[in-house]
Amino acid sequence: MTKTKHAPSTQKVRRDVVGGKRGDGHLRSTRVRRPDPRRIHRGKCDPTLTGVAGLVSFGGHVRTTGLDRELARTFDDLKPGRLVVYPMSAQIRLALDSYVAGETRVFGIEALAADSVFVRLAGGVVPSLDTVYRDFERFDAERCRKLEGIVARAGLTRVARLRVPMVHMDVDTSVTPVDGEHEGAVPGPNPRYRGRPSYHPIFARVAESDTRVGATLRRGDTGLGEDDAARIGQWVERVRAVLGPKRDLCVRVDAGGDCAAILRAIHAKKAYFLVKARLTQDLVSALMAQTEWRTVERDALGRPTRQIAELPFQRSSWGKLEVRVIASRTSDRESRQLALWDGVDLDSVHVYLTNRPDDADDIAWDYDGRAGIEPLIAERKGALGLGHHSSWHFDANHAAMRVVMLAHNLVLNWVDAKYPPLRKWRLPWLRRALIRVPGRLTRSGRRSTIHLPPSSPLSRQLN
Repeated sequence: MTKTKHAPSTQKVRRDVVGGKRGDGHLRSTRVRRPDPRRIHRGKCDPTLTGVAGLVSFGGHVRTTGLDRELARTFDDLKPGRLVVYPMSAQIRLALDSYVAGETRVFGIEALAADSVFVRLAGGVVPSLDTVYRDFERFDAERCRKLEGIVARAGLTRVARLRVPMVHMDVDTSVTPVDGEHEGAVPGPNPRYRGRPSYHPIFARVAESDTRVGATLRRGDTGLGEDDAARIGQWVERVRAVLGPKRDLCVRVDAGGDCAAILRAIHAKKAYFLVKARLTQDLVSALMAQTEWRTVERDALGRPTRQIAELPFQRSSWGKLEVRVIASRTSDRESRQLALWDGVDLDSVHVYLTNRPDDADDIAWDYDGRAGIEPLIAERKGALGLGHHSSWHFDANHAAMRVVMLAHNLVLNWVDAKYPPLRKWRLPWLRRALIRVPGRLTRSGRRSTIHLPPSSPLSRQLN
């Protein structure tokens, strides 16, 4: 029996934040009666109304960070000349606002072309889709590389504010199938999309800040291996530079990271690695030969439910690199990866590779945190259209993907600066509360004014 007068609310109840009222049905004695919609009359059309009033506040924050100037310095020379109507930096900001507002393709600009705020922020006129497509096709590999640097710096802004002794960088890949012919989109080894043309992008995120610090679009037949060692090393170096010498960095990768070149690249940048091992035949033999296991968990009857062992195993490709091989076996049937022992309840085993010196059981548990990158990728696919590729041109799709990543990082930085109580919210809810807000854009003399509803978090201070 509860001792409190009122049941505590949960973090899922967000009606108060977005300006709604709690239901009071328990205080009413009459049924709710819905009105007849036919009795609600339609007034005159108002061209000043907007459905994305939050873009004003977001754009103002982005301007204070100097991003607009940086985009102009870096990309405006792609469209030189005095007669240019749509500078390249303006086109990138146009796409950025579109992604933040909830459109997942370049084609979504058509839906926003009649919105007063979107048109005003675009400079008074929204270009045709053909112009936007052609401008993205101006990107080449070098400009895509510079765009990734801007994405990373936006993500590292949040990382710099972390106050934890160890930061985790998770590296993962994804498959984004396409319809039609796209440059570089070819069938790959992924069993879920067998035979379908696709891209195989690779991402890096800092778990504690939930921001992207690296993203690269790759051909569909590209796997994680030696060719990615230099790229991962560069990502580690940029995070390492922000953290400084007093904080540790641990890079977590799935079994694709069981590659000597990747392990050396991480170790060379003075970072720890924690990698899921590929269960090759020699490693399985070492597991079968292991007899000493340390019990770290027991059930109510005193029977072991989790055991840890450190295997005396080394791959020849590691050379002089010191790698600890840690095995964890449990009775958890849901996490079964490999069953080796008949008649033993602990029949689910996982093996990890690391250069960390701390306790083996802590290391094994720490790897589970890498699972957070999977729902993050899924969210970016759904909320930002990460898997949508609108152009046949590879570099155009590469640039668009990085603009999507930039939108994600900038929204999180904006929320940190202006609405810190909402830091834990996911992007779909942030968009509902802060971006897709109704409003009215008016202009008097030379001054533009945005009018917001009083219930919006944009118009009141959040506690």
